[in-house]
Amino acid sequence: MIRIGQPPMPLVRAVDFVRHTLTVLHRKLVPGPIALMEVIAAGWLTQALYAAANLGIADALADGPRTGRQLARAVGAHEDALHRLMRLLISHGIFTRDARGRYALTALARPLCADSEVSLRDAVLFFGSELHRRHWTHITEAVRTGEAVGAKIDGKPFFEYVADDRETGEIFDRAMTSISTLTMGPLLASYDFGRFGTVVDVGGGEGLLLGEILRGAPRSRGILFDLAEVVAKAPATLAELGVADRCVVESGSFFDRVPPGGDAYLLKHIVHDWDEDRIGQILRVLRTAMTRDSRLLLVELVLPENTRPHPGKYIDLEMLINTGGRERTESEYRDLLARAGFTLERCVPTISPDNILEARLT
Repeated sequence: MIRIGQPPMPLVRAVDFVRHTLTVLHRKLVPGPIALMEVIAAGWLTQALYAAANLGIADALADGPRTGRQLARAVGAHEDALHRLMRLLISHGIFTRDARGRYALTALARPLCADSEVSLRDAVLFFGSELHRRHWTHITEAVRTGEAVGAKIDGKPFFEYVADDRETGEIFDRAMTSISTLTMGPLLASYDFGRFGTVVDVGGGEGLLLGEILRGAPRSRGILFDLAEVVAKAPATLAELGVADRCVVESGSFFDRVPPGGDAYLLKHIVHDWDEDRIGQILRVLRTAMTRDSRLLLVELVLPENTRPHPGKYIDLEMLINTGGRERTESEYRDLLARAGFTLERCVPTISPDNILEARLT
C-alpha cells in the first residue's frame, strides 16, 4: 500500500488557496506577455522531463550523487548536452547539483525513479511521447468539432489503438497505474470500504486498488472485473497482496455485463472516458446487476465550480482529444446519474484531486 502521510483536508485546502493566490500575485507583478511566455514554456519543461525519464537519469542517481561525466556515461548521453538539460530541470527543483559538480536527486526527482514508492516515470513517458504530442497538435480540430481526433489520426478509437499496438498500450497501461498509485493512499484514507460485504471493481485492471481495499477491509470479499487480457496478471497481484482467497477474478466487457450480487460497484476513472451514450449503456448494465441496497461508487476528478486551476481541467481536454469523454462538476454528475435512474447521495472529497461519488438506484 502507498503510505504517504495524510494531512487534514482543511490544511490541504488552505495550502491550495495560498498557492493559487501567490501564482495570481506573481502573474500580476510581471508584464502580461512575460507571464504568458512562462506558461508557453511549460510545454518545453514537460519534454525535458520526458528526456530525463527516457534516459533513466533518476535511476542512475538512485544510489547517490554523480559527476556530469559519470552520469553521462551511465545514461549514454553527451556530457555537455546533459548538463544543459539538467540546468533547466535543476532550476525547477528537479535534481540538484552541489559545489563539487555532482548531480543528485531531490524530492521532485525521486518519483522519476522506476522503483520509487510513488513512481511517475511511466506517466512522464506517456504524456511526453510522440503519440501524445501528435494528438494534442490537433486540439483545434477537437474544439471546432467537439469530437475526439485519435480515431482520425490513428485509424481507430483510442482504446482500440492502445489495445492493438501493445508497445504503446503497455506504456499507457503503466502510466495509468502510476497515476493510480499517486491517489490510492488518499482514496483509501477517505472512505470506509469495509462496510460492504462484496466490492465489485468494474474495469479494475490488474487488481491493485481492489487488493488494497481488501487488505484494509479483512471481512470484505471482492470481485475483479475487466477484459480478459487485462485481468490476466491479476491473480499474481492479488496473491502478492495476500487477498487472493477473498477475491474472484472475472472477465468481460462492462458494456455487456457485470457480475451480479455486489454490495458496492466501484468504477475508478471509467465514466470520464466515454461519451454520454456509452456511459448510459454502462449504467444500464450496472442497474441490472445491482439491488436496492447496492451502492455505485464512481471515483473521478470532480471539477470545482470556480475559475481556479484544477488537474481535472487539463484531463477534460485530454478526454476531448483522445476519447470523446469529459470531466464533470458534482451537479453535472448528479444530472447524469439521475438520467440513468440513480440518485447521487454524497460526494466524498480526498486530499488528492479524486472524489468518490456514492449513488444508489432511484
